[in-house]
Amino acid sequence: MARFILKRLTLGVVVLFVVSVAVFGIFFAGGDPAPRFCGKTCTPDRLAQVRHRLYLDHSLIAQYWHYLHSLIVDGNLGYSFATQASVNSIISSGLPATASLALGAAVVWLLASIPIGIAAATKPRSIRDRLATVFALVGLSMPTFLVGLLLLYVLFYQLTVHAGLHWFPPAGFVPITRDPVQWFVHLILPWFTLAFVTAASYARLTRGTMLEVLGEDYIRTARAKGLSERRVVYRHGLRSALTPIVTLLGIDIGTLLGGTIVTEKLFGLQGIGQSALNAQSQGDLPVVLGTVLVGAFFIVIANIVVDILYAVLDARVRLS
Repeated sequence: MARFILKRLTLGVVVLFVVSVAVFGIFFAGGDPAPRFCGKTCTPDRLAQVRHRLYLDHSLIAQYWHYLHSLIVDGNLGYSFATQASVNSIISSGLPATASLALGAAVVWLLASIPIGIAAATKPRSIRDRLATVFALVGLSMPTFLVGLLLLYVLFYQLTVHAGLHWFPPAGFVPITRDPVQWFVHLILPWFTLAFVTAASYARLTRGTMLEVLGEDYIRTARAKGLSERRVVYRHGLRSALTPIVTLLGIDIGTLLGGTIVTEKLFGLQGIGQSALNAQSQGDLPVVLGTVLVGAFFIVIANIVVDILYAVLDARVRLS
């Protein structure tokens, strides 16, 4: 196990290095960023000062080496070109909102999608199977921003204006350490916005994998031994069917922790995705690179956890 984790972590470091080099190259392919921060009345002397302050008067290789040395030695992701604020502080301030949104939404879509998929797979071509198919088609056909706008209109605007019920705040984030109740209330609409679209794909995946597993020989053997249908489905079938679901979940959570831009923008959550969007529009390389590296880091860690869970869910899988 330790050897496997060490091997995957080493590979993860290589991936992060390649990602950082790619982002550096893509960013500077668009031209010199210094004039963007020099202002409209920029003079040659002022431009030279800006380039020196942003460490842009060195070669691209020297800039990257300076960034890499600072990251490895001090754990410093650099400083924003636009505000001179620490990228570490920008990401750490946005991480609670993004993590709360991503992990909470994951719980919601798993609690909704897996039972729907199981119900559809155990009774194929039945009414509940057709209803599950309709749910999946509707969810996959609706973009995230549209779901969010509909929830805001129905559960915020209509309830507040016509019924006088202030149940669902329209925007904002309250840290769980400050007020757990308000943290939960403010995230209900963002959670369901993000979970509705994702739950549709998970329901279809669960149905497909369950149908495949329930047709295996060992499932027929378990039924022939007289085991209850509930035990056959949940103890033997679901455990094997969860493998592709766990794979997709690891990728989705890692990606979401890197930033959920649309949902954060829609509900006014100042998370990592919102910071990355602002930095990209300003050409702020340190913030863009920092958020990309954080997102890649979460994806690497999520994939390692997924590989470990394979061995837990399927006895045929061995880590080596």
